[in-house]
Amino acid sequence: MASSDSPQEKYDVFLSFRGEDTRYNFTSHLYGALIRANISTFIDNQLNRGDEISSSLLNVIRESKISVIIFSERYGSSRWCLEELREIINGRRNMNGQIVIPVFYLVDPSDVRNQTGTFGDGFAKLNKRFAQSLTKKWRNALTEAANLSGWPLDATESEYDRIQEIVNHVRRTLIPMYPSNYDKNLVGVQSSIKKIETLLSKGLEDVLKVGIWGMGGIGKTTVARAVFNKIFKEFDDYFFALDVSEAVGTSLQKDLFSAILQDEKAHLACELTKKRLGRKRILIVFDNVESKRQITDLIGDLNCFGLGSRFIITTRNKQVLKNCGVDDTNIYKVERLFHHEASQLFSWHAFQQKYPPSGYSELSKRVIKYANGVPLALTELGSILFGKKEVWESVTNKLQTMPWKGIQDVLKVSYDRLDPKQRGIFLDIACFFERESKALVIKFCDIDNSGPTCEIDALIDKCLISVSSDKIIMHDLLREMGKGIIQEFSQYPEDWSRLWHPKIFILYWRNLRELEQLKAYGLT
Repeated sequence: MASSDSPQEKYDVFLSFRGEDTRYNFTSHLYGALIRANISTFIDNQLNRGDEISSSLLNVIRESKISVIIFSERYGSSRWCLEELREIINGRRNMNGQIVIPVFYLVDPSDVRNQTGTFGDGFAKLNKRFAQSLTKKWRNALTEAANLSGWPLDATESEYDRIQEIVNHVRRTLIPMYPSNYDKNLVGVQSSIKKIETLLSKGLEDVLKVGIWGMGGIGKTTVARAVFNKIFKEFDDYFFALDVSEAVGTSLQKDLFSAILQDEKAHLACELTKKRLGRKRILIVFDNVESKRQITDLIGDLNCFGLGSRFIITTRNKQVLKNCGVDDTNIYKVERLFHHEASQLFSWHAFQQKYPPSGYSELSKRVIKYANGVPLALTELGSILFGKKEVWESVTNKLQTMPWKGIQDVLKVSYDRLDPKQRGIFLDIACFFERESKALVIKFCDIDNSGPTCEIDALIDKCLISVSSDKIIMHDLLREMGKGIIQEFSQYPEDWSRLWHPKIFILYWRNLRELEQLKAYGLT
């Protein structure tokens, strides 16, 4: 808490109130609720006031985004309060357009507007001490403030409920005042953001889970962060759990409970913790999730949170989303960037401008073709090449013969999580069967008569392959990764060349019952 003599920052909310009436009840409760909602709020803790307001307090009023005026019975009998009010109304009238929210605490708005009733009695006594020109300004400020849409509160209403309504209103009002800079220079994400927002808007009073799914490096975390930054202030509390699969569980849980419950010592084993979570309308992003257990160990059953809560889960594996109870209609797949988007993203990182400069167009096309719409590849290669004219030719030539390690390391995470049979099928597709029919691949891979259909489906779920018109499709970067794995981990050239060298390939498939299929594809 700061005093009016030493303001330390610009505030979201300035509270104007008559201390003798509400300091230790309504105002203190409202202040606490605003702080718990992470809304920066100024409250004047100076108990002994004179008639003159300090210049520092006037600056706080002018620079606050919202002023909440708590009109109480004796508010109008305080010159200090009325001077605050006059400054607030001036701020509303001038170009900064300050938002003013009146709260009528146990007083009738018409009494404030017309300075009548017991409210008017206190104001009339103050009038006798000051010049008419000044009191007229106070009257005008009271009238203007009381004509604004506000929050009445009488003795029959719950202060707690009214405070929650005011805090939620303040939060919603602040959202457009803080446009996110995170997605300001992002390319190709706006349509994804809109689609995910549409999914999140379904069943506003339900607890809803939305999945963001895609291959490594495709931009799932980027999209999730952009959505989070856009909507987080609509919720009671919020948290972005970055890279759940790699985070240390207890540390991440401590951060989560600290953000949502303001209690880092909370523990899921405690029933009170579960009940506290169930009372909140929250937003959580679980980024890079590998299994349902990672979420349940972290925060328990997502269905037990307050109505209107939203959970966004990003993963490379579609099956994880199904296991977490995400409906198919609430799963959004992040696709590769279109060519013009890829060109723009690469240019921003390589040249700090929207398009490649003269002399770099052809070299840029080679990099963009190599990345094939994957944001990770575009940003990493662009950052590496930025400001290094002398290495452009060598780097772009190297891409044609050797996978780029920094990109391949990210993609290889998905491969490492496969079981042995899935790895073998992935490598076979990468080295030979890409763009062949799914039925043919299944037949050729059915060496042990186990039926590899489920393994093929697992590769699809993990975004390592896709199927289009019954053809197996694999991204160029993933195919290069597969060949690179064979070369890197095999001791002899024949161990890896067997997958695409024609003579050795025949030997490899000799045990197939349908060897004639090879002839049909020109392999013998």
